[in-house]
Amino acid sequence: MAPSASKICACGHDNGRSLRYPAPVRKKPSREAAPAPANDELDDAALFREAIGADRGKVRTLPEAPPPPAAPKPKPSAKMARRDEDTARDEFRHAVIAALEAGDILSYRTEGVSPQVLKRLARGEYAAQEELDLHGLPAQAAEALLREFLRDCRAHGVGCVRIVHGKGRNSEERLPVLKNLVDRVLRHRADVLAFHSPPAAQGGSGAVLVLLEKR
Repeated sequence: MAPSASKICACGHDNGRSLRYPAPVRKKPSREAAPAPANDELDDAALFREAIGADRGKVRTLPEAPPPPAAPKPKPSAKMARRDEDTARDEFRHAVIAALEAGDILSYRTEGVSPQVLKRLARGEYAAQEELDLHGLPAQAAEALLREFLRDCRAHGVGCVRIVHGKGRNSEERLPVLKNLVDRVLRHRADVLAFHSPPAAQGGSGAVLVLLEKR
């Protein structure tokens, strides 16, 4: 009698024997590539690394610092400014004195007076009838006295006078103040015909001979 086919029960056992099925193969999950970070994420990461010093160990060239501003020049003190002003004043005074001493002869004539008259005055050929000495007087007093003297001389018909003004070398500023004053006053008077510094024997550059218009 042929053996009967074994019956397989629902639980998978047949006749006391177990059937072994192969174990199912479990597939390992595939590792998919992570999505690339967005540009914003890259920028944030770079900024973060720079902030925490992630690049330390690398030589980085720092930008050159701008040169420091030049120190301001010190302002001259009041004492220095005063000294410079005094020096400039002294230099100017010496220049004026040198110019006056180089040409300190007073000379003037009106259009109607011949040049020969000036030459005769320079040689002292006109005798002075009156004389006024202003040497050593203050400028204001000297000017008032000079104007009065010239007025009186013309009123009395005096034609030639001598005025002593000095050379001004002993004045406080070493300038011929009175000499310049006499020159200015004489040039602006209509009754003055001519004047010239006389020879040294008659006062030289410290005096002046004046020809006045007679009434």
